[in-house]
Amino acid sequence: MRAKCQRAFPQLLAGIQGVFVPVGVARMAGQKSKTLDSRPRIKVRGRFRGNDRAWQWGMVLLSVVCSLDPLGGGSVKAQTSPEERLNLAGRAFAQGDFPRSVELVEPLLKDAQWRRASSRFKMLSLARLGKTAEGIQAYEQFVETDGSDEGLLRELAVQSILPFRADMREQVRGAAYSALKEIPSDEVVPYFQDGLSDGSGMIRVLVAEGMGKFPKGRQSEGFRNALQDQAGLVRVTILKALGGMGDPGTIPLITPLLKDEQRIVQVAAAAALYRLGRKEHWQTVERATSVPEGYERGAALRMLGEIGAPQGLPLLAQGLRDKQPSIRAAAAASLGKLGSVEGAPFLINALADPVPAVRSVAAVTLGKLRAEQAVSPLTRALQDRNMGVRAAAVAGLLELSSPFSVVAGTVRELMGQQNPGLRSSVAKALGHGRARDVVGPLLLLLNDPVPKPQISAARSLGRVGGREMIPHLKRLMKEANEAVRATAAGAIARILSSPPET
Repeated sequence: MRAKCQRAFPQLLAGIQGVFVPVGVARMAGQKSKTLDSRPRIKVRGRFRGNDRAWQWGMVLLSVVCSLDPLGGGSVKAQTSPEERLNLAGRAFAQGDFPRSVELVEPLLKDAQWRRASSRFKMLSLARLGKTAEGIQAYEQFVETDGSDEGLLRELAVQSILPFRADMREQVRGAAYSALKEIPSDEVVPYFQDGLSDGSGMIRVLVAEGMGKFPKGRQSEGFRNALQDQAGLVRVTILKALGGMGDPGTIPLITPLLKDEQRIVQVAAAAALYRLGRKEHWQTVERATSVPEGYERGAALRMLGEIGAPQGLPLLAQGLRDKQPSIRAAAAASLGKLGSVEGAPFLINALADPVPAVRSVAAVTLGKLRAEQAVSPLTRALQDRNMGVRAAAVAGLLELSSPFSVVAGTVRELMGQQNPGLRSSVAKALGHGRARDVVGPLLLLLNDPVPKPQISAARSLGRVGGREMIPHLKRLMKEANEAVRATAAGAIARILSSPPET
């Protein structure tokens, strides 16, 4: 029985009997019931008693009403035209009735005239049901008769990500939104919207980052309303995006957050206003880099990277000497965003930091700065006592376009580690290289028995690989792990968003 008919049932019976409300159906409609008995009963002036005749007449009327719904559960007449079937399938898809959409187009799949349109509805509906492997199979069946269709495959990849946004597991939802972030098109902005109300603050941060990449996302009402989000990190993320817009019209939105209850939000608001031309707010950010509270100092140093002003260099150099490792790591990362090679000597010194996490950030950041003087220190870092730092050194050297032979031995060593986190790290590092050098190792990591390295390898292949990688990524979309499937779909959509190489 269709949901809307169920919701209408109490009113239908009330129309027949005037006073009868079936309790069992009322429960389906969201009304309160005082009985645990699942058998529908009729409420009469505050009392419950069985009334089979009223129930039967209600069912008759309900059946008649539902039969008038062209998307109802009943079968479509045999003489229904293909055009009407496709129209009904489109309406079913738009209303989220994906099983019905599949059912409607099945008879058209063997008809050459209607095969593409009907195959499209079938594969996209299967994808939205979370049946990714079946959706890919439907696409491959279409290809056997009609040839490859990049537009259709790209659409299938995007739709394959969407059902995982509602997964109960935060990790899977995070993988879905991360996959959407990989797609360089504002068509994905509406798919982020629901994530702004996710129960996890970290997911909402991820969603805000994704929307903030696109003008369409930054201008949306939901995005701007997230300035009132209960999580301070979400508000900070929105402020960073608004500050980067260069639109003075956002100043009235930002200014009230200078008095936010959380200091990190106040600092983010000041940084955003500075980027929009209100230079008087520099002092707010500068003062925050030396406050006693470490969390606030780290936030201020990260904002210096967002601002990108040269006068931030001495403050970031000072941050690299902070007693807290997290503050030193924040300063190192911001030097990369500052983009000045003048920061390279400070980062080279940070390669000797006693904390591996700081050394790792420094290694990756040196690559981003394209600082040639960093090649020798990074080459030495390939022998670091910590394997994670070695992976970061690989990333830095590949970013600097060093010959792959320089890092090949370290890459093989990392790929052979028992710790899947290290195999994942080297897969991420390979994403900084040139396709001709890194595709081979990444394809091996794509076959890793553990999801984490597979996810990192798929994401890296989406960034550096070409269309020849698609068959490998399609295979990954048939994996049992939902996060792996979502990441592979995002990689395919990213590759197909770029024009073919000529």
